[in-house]
Amino acid sequence: MYTAHLGPDPSVGGAVGWAMEAARGRSASLFALLAGFTLVILTGRPEPRTGRAGRQAVGKVLIRSFFLIALGYVLTALDTHVLVILSYYGVLFVLALPLYRLRAATLGAVAGASALVMPQVLYLLRTAVDSGTWADTLVTHDPLARATDSDGLLELFVTGAYPVLTWLPLIVTGMAVARLDLRRPGIVGKVGLLGGVLAVIGYGGSWLALHLVPGALEGVRDASGTGSAASAWWSDAVGADPVPGMPAWLLVASPHSQTTLSVLANAGVALAVVAVCLVCTGRSARLRWVATPVSAVGSIALTAYVGHIVAIKVLGTGDLPDSAALPVFLSFAAAAMLFALVWTRFFRRGPLEYLMHALTMPARLIP
Repeated sequence: MYTAHLGPDPSVGGAVGWAMEAARGRSASLFALLAGFTLVILTGRPEPRTGRAGRQAVGKVLIRSFFLIALGYVLTALDTHVLVILSYYGVLFVLALPLYRLRAATLGAVAGASALVMPQVLYLLRTAVDSGTWADTLVTHDPLARATDSDGLLELFVTGAYPVLTWLPLIVTGMAVARLDLRRPGIVGKVGLLGGVLAVIGYGGSWLALHLVPGALEGVRDASGTGSAASAWWSDAVGADPVPGMPAWLLVASPHSQTTLSVLANAGVALAVVAVCLVCTGRSARLRWVATPVSAVGSIALTAYVGHIVAIKVLGTGDLPDSAALPVFLSFAAAAMLFALVWTRFFRRGPLEYLMHALTMPARLIP
């Protein structure tokens, strides 16, 4: 995410440009999948909590969800160039919470079905928004929209940068992985293999469709208004938003295109990254030691995420030339790792993690 928010534009080309492009969209998808994993940890892993413990866990998740929604809007109000994802995550937690008792296979089926259906539903809704006035009426009467000076629920579900309709499959995929016994021999390898297969289906299927379906490339090029349609099977260069009224867009797999092929590809990359990290750190104490700075950041992920957005606002690093962007990105990454290493040496949770934990304490009173 630091790469996407602070690094040079992918147009710089070369290895740096490729790395910048590879991080765009896919880092947020990995974040979403890990959020689903976290949801299962909060509600009981390996077995879901039941009875009073289960009700208290649900209460804690709901409090966390509303905290994330509010925090997301506060960060958005800072008016940086970052498209803040936290409010969407809060809604996704609420929507996925009823599924927390399901088994891994059932969660996988739900994730697959939603990945196949929801992007088509979103596309139809986006087309309906662009072709009518009902959306304006909905926003006008939406209390959330008035309170946050945004499009409210319509933005969260349909028109925003991370519409929950197409990001729900990623959350549920993370929940499915969390329900697996990752210590069993071969399980992590199968997760990685599944990730590779999904990535091939998503990116490969998009490449084939764009090149074999008559007029598909031309349609995407006309719809997006860019000349980068040939890379729409994997790159955000084609544009980040669905294009209503152009069915050829459904063949795109660029990370923010909100299509089925995009969801499958993003989920595949996220699963593969998780599997590689688990294999590498599980088999080598030296690699675990080398990865300590990154692991430390992961243990205070909310603080690191919020902190970098606040720093972007305070330091004015939101619109830098490419020559300055790479040093700034490296400085942010180094500062985050150093802070995380020092903080986690003395404290169990990050600053914002402590705040969120304190806010969930009333859930213990649930009978």
